[in-house]
Amino acid sequence: MSITSTSSPDGSEVTIFIEGRFDFSSHQVFRRAYEDLAETPEMYNVDMSATSYLDSSALGMLLLLRDFAGGDLAKISILHCNDDVKKILSISNFEQLFTIK
Repeated sequence: MSITSTSSPDGSEVTIFIEGRFDFSSHQVFRRAYEDLAETPEMYNVDMSATSYLDSSALGMLLLLRDFAGGDLAKISILHCNDDVKKILSISNFEQLFTIK
């Protein structure tokens, strides 16, 4: 499991990369990826191109990110999901809360 984040040059957008399993063991690292930023971005991207698995605690962590980013006003995209991850997000109705690409 590896989680890293990069900010755009102007700080308006952050991309969080999740590699491997996204589960409870990722909790602290995932929170630091968006809470420890120098500037608060307008847009959050969660890149799951290298995410092999996620569980219910990962869904909860995404909801915590949404709350942190402004709740209903949050601009969060979940990107590059494999079919299994996309299916879990769909079953959980996350497409109503996040932009899933």
